[in-house]
Amino acid sequence: MRIATRERRARLGVRHRLAVKAGTPEEVAAAVVALHGTDPATVFLSAGARLLAPGPEPVERALYAEHTLVRMTGMRRTVFVVPAELVPVVHHSTMPAIARRERASMLKALAPGGWDEAWFKDVEASVLRILAESGDQTATGLGVLEPRLREQVRVAVGKPYEGVVSVGSRLLPLMAMDGLLVRRARVSGTWVSGTHYWALAQEPAQEPAQPTADEARTELVARWLAAFGPGTEADLKWWTGWTLKDVRGALAGTGAVAVELDGGGTGYVLPDDLPREQEAGEPWAALLPALDPTPMGWQERDWYLPGEHRAELFDRSGNVGPTVWWDGRVVGGWAQRRDGEIVWRLLEDVGADAKAAIETEAALLASWVGEVRVTPRFRTPLERALSAP
Repeated sequence: MRIATRERRARLGVRHRLAVKAGTPEEVAAAVVALHGTDPATVFLSAGARLLAPGPEPVERALYAEHTLVRMTGMRRTVFVVPAELVPVVHHSTMPAIARRERASMLKALAPGGWDEAWFKDVEASVLRILAESGDQTATGLGVLEPRLREQVRVAVGKPYEGVVSVGSRLLPLMAMDGLLVRRARVSGTWVSGTHYWALAQEPAQEPAQPTADEARTELVARWLAAFGPGTEADLKWWTGWTLKDVRGALAGTGAVAVELDGGGTGYVLPDDLPREQEAGEPWAALLPALDPTPMGWQERDWYLPGEHRAELFDRSGNVGPTVWWDGRVVGGWAQRRDGEIVWRLLEDVGADAKAAIETEAALLASWVGEVRVTPRFRTPLERALSAP
């Protein structure tokens, strides 16, 4: 069985809610499994590109009032925003192993200050007690109530990246990786602000009802295949950050079926998601932000992102910048200038109809972003060039 590239692009448009818009941010997050949250603006811009009525308000409500979306550390030690019901799956599929490595790294880095594991456990217990008694707190607020979090240590001595860090800057994210804390509402500013409150996790990761690691990995891969399939083992290994053994075990657990892909290679789909002829829908345009889950969803990207575009659209660490899409392919990039104007540039000729559709999307984006100014946390060559005065 073969799934042609044109069908993969059609699936992407429909399943990622780019060709058929969603009604709520929760639907958006579920459609792509998880929204990238390393850059706070990405969450809002990714949702906005997929919503029937885009704007920051429904996303803020889901994140900060209703808690139906949760910001957490997940695959590849990346911060994601996931549907609340998926938090245990993401945590148990990935985080215990990462947290163990991070804890060992932290203890090694901070050992010169005389801090050992027993000391850290006592500070952790104090943080949990403070949050239970006083409610959500910023990192600064926690440092006032638990001064040990403010203690400083010099790390990577003698290396180019030597610096001074606080105990809290290492310990609080680690407690989140352990499933003890979550990041809640922003403190001040607009929706692009990265300052947030720390809060107790609603459901501690050690609850006995939580899935096993194998169960969680199988469930997460099933969700990924439903959204991103067909995908290769290499795609899954990159997206999850797992070992190849764990990837193959989870694929087997889903009963995934192998299919041929255009250009060679083997992809996988769920058993009830075999290739079928589909009527071509209306072509669609989209302006997706830096680190959007769609361009970051696969490692093998040639079927939707021409290789000649990559130097302009990625930074040196492999982070994608803002992209312009036409009917399932990346065809250019965009940026916001200081005066708020949304500007874009095509990297290939796509015709007048495509240009008109892209212009409409750019105008819609400008209308709801309003006075907010968005600068991606990871700058790319094309974004820098477009945003320059």
